[in-house]
Amino acid sequence: MIGKIRNAAFLAAWLFLATMQVTAQTPAGAIHLAVDSTRAPQKILHSHLEIPVQPGPLVLYYPVWIPGEHQPTGPVINTAGLKFTVSGKTLPWRRDLADTGAYHIDIPQGVTLLAADFDYLLSAPASGYSSGASATAFLNMVNWNQLVLYPKGQSAADLTFAASLKLPPGWKFGTALRVAKQNGDTIEFAPVSLEELIDSPVLSGRYFRVIDLSPGQTPDQEMDIAADSAAALDMPPQTQEAYRQLVIQASKLFGTKHYRDYHFLVSLSEYVAHFGLEHHESSDDRTYERSLVDPTTRTSTSSLMPHEYVHSWNGKYRRPAGLLSPDYHQPMQDDLLWVYEGLTNYLGEVLATRSGLWTQQQAREELAQTASFLDVEPGRQWRSLQDTADAAVFLYDAKSDWQSWRRGTDFYQEGIYLWLDVDDTIRRLTHDQKSLNDFARLFDGGTGNMPDLKPYSFDDVVTALDEVAPYDWAAFLRTRLDSFAPNTMDESLSNGGWKIVYTDQPNELQDDRDTVRKELNLMSTLGMRVSTDGTIADVLYDGPAYEAGLGPAMKITAINGREVSATTISETIKDAIKAAQGGTAPIQVMAVNGADVQVHAVDYRGGLRYPHLVRDESQPDRLSEILKPLP
Repeated sequence: MIGKIRNAAFLAAWLFLATMQVTAQTPAGAIHLAVDSTRAPQKILHSHLEIPVQPGPLVLYYPVWIPGEHQPTGPVINTAGLKFTVSGKTLPWRRDLADTGAYHIDIPQGVTLLAADFDYLLSAPASGYSSGASATAFLNMVNWNQLVLYPKGQSAADLTFAASLKLPPGWKFGTALRVAKQNGDTIEFAPVSLEELIDSPVLSGRYFRVIDLSPGQTPDQEMDIAADSAAALDMPPQTQEAYRQLVIQASKLFGTKHYRDYHFLVSLSEYVAHFGLEHHESSDDRTYERSLVDPTTRTSTSSLMPHEYVHSWNGKYRRPAGLLSPDYHQPMQDDLLWVYEGLTNYLGEVLATRSGLWTQQQAREELAQTASFLDVEPGRQWRSLQDTADAAVFLYDAKSDWQSWRRGTDFYQEGIYLWLDVDDTIRRLTHDQKSLNDFARLFDGGTGNMPDLKPYSFDDVVTALDEVAPYDWAAFLRTRLDSFAPNTMDESLSNGGWKIVYTDQPNELQDDRDTVRKELNLMSTLGMRVSTDGTIADVLYDGPAYEAGLGPAMKITAINGREVSATTISETIKDAIKAAQGGTAPIQVMAVNGADVQVHAVDYRGGLRYPHLVRDESQPDRLSEILKPLP
């Protein structure tokens, strides 16, 4: 026993000295970062850092695990021209063989400041997440994690960065960062921790508009919008009012705010990646150029900003303990993403409706469309909802082909129904005296006013639910998370007073989304999704198209002997489905598969089928109550 104690003490002392040795290389003092974005329209940024150092071995990290992306997406591949200098003299460096985001440099005697320069290449495809396309000729989103290096051995919260940004001439900008000084097109920001810097991107652009969402109130909440055209900024007054109501309804839901002020940073372009990324005091919202002015596009994308806004509470303030990464280098654990993303998705759609961005009918159409896909998704027979979270680290990168069989990040879609089920159950248990509103205020509310972080575990979720409405919540959740193909959608809809039906009338949200995405969703009929150019995006495993031999990436050229084009394919396929209904002849689909061309007989005679919700009069209408604005 004595020997073990001595060995343990020796090990602790050795670890302490090893840590001190690394830390000693970077004495107290801010790291200066200067980013030049004047060539953003050419798809390139320049980063210059000045890092306090001491003589000896030094390891610098490039951020790898990016908060909110739930996987190691740090785009080190997009860095070029890396150079370290001391007083103008270049120092050699070498990449770590096991950790490709780490750089080894030997600092000479007498040196206290290291300069680092590199370019970040913005020429990424318009897909993916923050490392996807972020710049056009007219706008740019600066994500600081792409432009920094930092010393090993210190947490992001303890490192201070003094950052500046040079914009293209005449461009305007928006950010949650505090501005210390602006000289022409160069902005100097107040020094902040690396954690706050990476959590505070900067949106800039030639066509720029700021909309105050809380006039005369504190804290300030605003939309900072950059677009590829001036016309895209002309958001109708009623839509502006809906976003003002979003801020009001979120405040009523959670009871407090976890920010000093909040910025929706909105990029409107066909040439950037389309997604949203949450931050504590802002959100990176990238969508189609006319998303705020075209009714069809606006409806199909209306849940984006409510979702990212909810994350300020559920994701940034309350965060699963497994997602805490002190230095953007430690792997994150995604097992609670059904709370982080699933609950956020549910509350985001609820708030989109309460604020008026959607009508209740549109919200029901969205619920019906989501349920219809999950109901036929064969991947639910082998991969549990819990495993979609556990496997998120690679499912986020999964392609759309064979998604129905592989499953994707379904904790978003099925998470909506999981939390609708929780909401219905709380209301039933308490005779409609309490709801998920009470859980949101208890779990995500807190003291507010300033950014804060309160991690949680599965047990913490269960405890909070039990405080709202005593029940065996652990068993309730585990059954739905761990079972294969649980009947959560039908149960939660029924308990909410609604049920799903199929008719030959289009689903409004599905129709709008198909128009915007230039595709045709036929999962409920032929069992496939087809782009308007004829390319098959996905095929339902074991569905009619699958049985006929069709697969993803094949290109349809003719239906029943009639040649199709981008302008005719949608109506041609729908006409063929209607003609086959009740008949005996299969639908003849000619498709190109590489060098092969074949006609595939799709045996489907069920007619056009679109999902909708209708009232179930045997149950109270809880869903309508859920979607009502809070008084």
